[in-house]
Amino acid sequence: MRITIDDNWTATVTGDPLHITPRLDFRDFRVRIATYANVDERGRFLLDTFGSGPWLWDTPDELRFDQAGRELVGAEFQIAGEAADAEDSARLPATPPVRPGGLRADEARDFRLEVTTELCRAPGDTALTCLRDLDVLDEPLQARIGIAPDVTLLIQHGTAVGWSLTDPARYLTTGFAASDPAPPAPATRRLLTECLDLVTTELLDEVRDRAPAALDRLRALEQALRTQREDRHRTDALLSLIADLVEDYADRPTGQKP
Repeated sequence: MRITIDDNWTATVTGDPLHITPRLDFRDFRVRIATYANVDERGRFLLDTFGSGPWLWDTPDELRFDQAGRELVGAEFQIAGEAADAEDSARLPATPPVRPGGLRADEARDFRLEVTTELCRAPGDTALTCLRDLDVLDEPLQARIGIAPDVTLLIQHGTAVGWSLTDPARYLTTGFAASDPAPPAPATRRLLTECLDLVTTELLDEVRDRAPAALDRLRALEQALRTQREDRHRTDALLSLIADLVEDYADRPTGQKP
């Protein structure tokens, strides 16, 4: 199967997906599928590969390919910041089933992969799906390609129109740190939903406007994250963003800019 990633740039689906555990960097709100563990290693990785990548102030989503075999070797996706309505999220097609597969670039040249604009949250946040736009929901999907564990590219009319991460709570981490291999605690799953309820809905605007009820909710969430004793690696990943919001909006006097 040949798919289009960017206008006239294409890749062929192979039978070998990446065997790299994804990392959901909650503070930066992005998913990394790569082996680099710090900024220096990431820089070398970008130099040694080709594909869609950052350039100056341009930060598209990333699919990176090996220079020699043109095989997919890593990816980085930004999570859309605002969640779609529950009614739209419910329209997300459940078919076809996911088929594991890698990608081989049809030619070794760079391209640009636009970031997605719409976030669809499954009930209980068992999956996060980011789409090019909501028009994708008006027609069936052609294919779901599992390019890495629990990471899927969505294909419609031969074109990549989005991606999804199943069981995001499992992969919570911060920066380049590996995610915890142990299963997430039930409390962590609930706290992830509370955090997403805050940062992907109009509640975030209310926090920025310093609405008292929204700030009370923010402080309560921070307290819940700080006092949970189990699953600290994942909880700290959630706390990294929520604590920043508390510092910027809940701890500053009214009228003082963050």
